Amino acid sequence: MLVRLTRFLSSAAVAVTFCATLWTPVPGFSQAAQPNWKDRAEYDLFDAIQKEADLKKKAALINQWKEKYPGTEFKKQRVGLLLQTFQQLGDIPNLVVAAKELTGLDPKDVSTLAAVCALSMQLNNASPEVLDLAEKSANGLIANLDNKPAAITDDQWKTQRPITEALGYRTLGWAAMQRKDAITAETNFAKSLEKNALQGDVSYWLGQMIMGQKRVEKYPLGLFHVARAVAYDGPGALAPQTRTQVESYLTKAYSGYHGDASGLDALKASVKTIAIPPPGFTIRSVKDIGEEKEKAEAEAAKANPQLALWKRIKEALQGAEGQQYFDGSMKDAAIPELSGTLVEQKGKELTVAVSDKTTVEITLQFENPLPGKAEPGTQITFSGVGKSYTREPFMLIMEVERKDLKGWPAPAPAKRPAAAKRPGVSKKK
Repeated sequence: MLVRLTRFLSSAAVAVTFCATLWTPVPGFSQAAQPNWKDRAEYDLFDAIQKEADLKKKAALINQWKEKYPGTEFKKQRVGLLLQTFQQLGDIPNLVVAAKELTGLDPKDVSTLAAVCALSMQLNNASPEVLDLAEKSANGLIANLDNKPAAITDDQWKTQRPITEALGYRTLGWAAMQRKDAITAETNFAKSLEKNALQGDVSYWLGQMIMGQKRVEKYPLGLFHVARAVAYDGPGALAPQTRTQVESYLTKAYSGYHGDASGLDALKASVKTIAIPPPGFTIRSVKDIGEEKEKAEAEAAKANPQLALWKRIKEALQGAEGQQYFDGSMKDAAIPELSGTLVEQKGKELTVAVSDKTTVEITLQFENPLPGKAEPGTQITFSGVGKSYTREPFMLIMEVERKDLKGWPAPAPAKRPAAAKRPGVSKKK
């Protein structure tokens, strides 16, 4: 008697998109591929299995089916039922045995291998038996991608094949991650993303595997993938709550490497639509930034030693020991020549900006008012003696002698009085 049987193995399309209910019945065989029951008793045994609610009794009935009908045409379906039952029981050892039997029935069946790969990762079990099963199934899946499942068309397979291949590499990466083999996990997760970018969790796993290697030169790559996991919100994205947690981790890790969070928002925006970093991608580290700053300061000091000197003086005065530094090194002591921009002239005093052209930092005090007048913005050079300073608002007071001031415009020469006319002398006509 011919009876339609629902199969418990998901189709390739379902398996490779990580269906959460891999073993839920799916409409079954076409008439051309439909197997036959050996007799009514075999069907009645199957029917009893379907109706049995006690999982242990169901497993016993399935094994009875195997013993009584070892040559059944429904071997895959029988093992699928057994696999489903052991999964519901949480019986991992027997589940692994059933999965091995299932893949052994047709070692090149892509649909079965894909389903076992997905199931292995869903078990939340990192026992050696499960990891070995996952790895063997994944390698078999990748090796047999030319065996298109009969249930889908050539055009459908063109779309599904890279997704299926991504599942294989994802599974290999997952198994390596459970074994704490970061290098192997990194390699396979990267291959998985190259085949299927719509995997937020793989981006996160990949980032963690890279950063977990503690190789500072690879941190930018790791941060890229974690940022991708946070920013990506399309199909296959992390759950919103998980993304929020990962974002907190990303902010801390990025700031620790870069020195602060500057540039993080731009990074997240840039990785939202790409899963693999472009050639030459990098993020500057605290060390990189410090070295660049030191180099820039050295070049600036070489080009303008007076400005470099002032920056060192001001930094010391603004530090926690600023008053101690002034009292011990600058008070009533000669201060080397500096250059600045005149901000204001007022009586015996000039206020000067040194770091830029407008921020008053030094007040120059003279014994007498300076002759003439200089316009704000005039560049002057000066040296003198430190008298006092305030930290907030910052101001250094210096006493300066006129001879130590350079760049001050000379006063305009006094106008000579007009010559008096001699009497009796007239202009020639």
